[in-house]
Amino acid sequence: MVDFPALPGFYKALFLYVEPISTMLPAIMAWTFPGAAWFHRELIPPSGALPTAPLDRRSQMAIWQLGNCYLLLGLISSFVFRAVRDALPGDPVSQERILGASFTALAIADLTHVIATFVALPPEAKLAPGTWNPMTHGNITFTLFLLCSRLAWFNGIGRKTYYYGVKQGGQGSDYKSKNA
Repeated sequence: MVDFPALPGFYKALFLYVEPISTMLPAIMAWTFPGAAWFHRELIPPSGALPTAPLDRRSQMAIWQLGNCYLLLGLISSFVFRAVRDALPGDPVSQERILGASFTALAIADLTHVIATFVALPPEAKLAPGTWNPMTHGNITFTLFLLCSRLAWFNGIGRKTYYYGVKQGGQGSDYKSKNA
């Protein structure tokens, strides 16, 4: 197995497997079954039975494009993180710097995604998570979990750090010189 010290244990499972699947699955669901109309209806928790009328072409295109964005995020996490692991097996400093750049972009996207979802919720649903459907929990609860996990990674919680939080000439450069 290829060495991936910058993304160990929990982080490896979450960011190499769980997150890519959880972002690619909505794309497939929006494109195929249950489809764009279902996806559109689920974005805001329903307060009653919603009609199942087909979407207008603009809305359908927007949902399909949103699905494409979900797919892109999943593919980047899956392919780029594996490429970092495979191309830099003995260089945890470089692994961590590249992952950190990706995690920074993803953390900003997590935060703006949660804010956009929360702002768009009806006032009565904002502070009533018990009324949220699985889509809303995915867009807020799970995304906050991913954001917190990225922040924990940056803070070195549950892992050894090689670049972030390491002083120049610290443990990261020692690792590279000892294991080169």
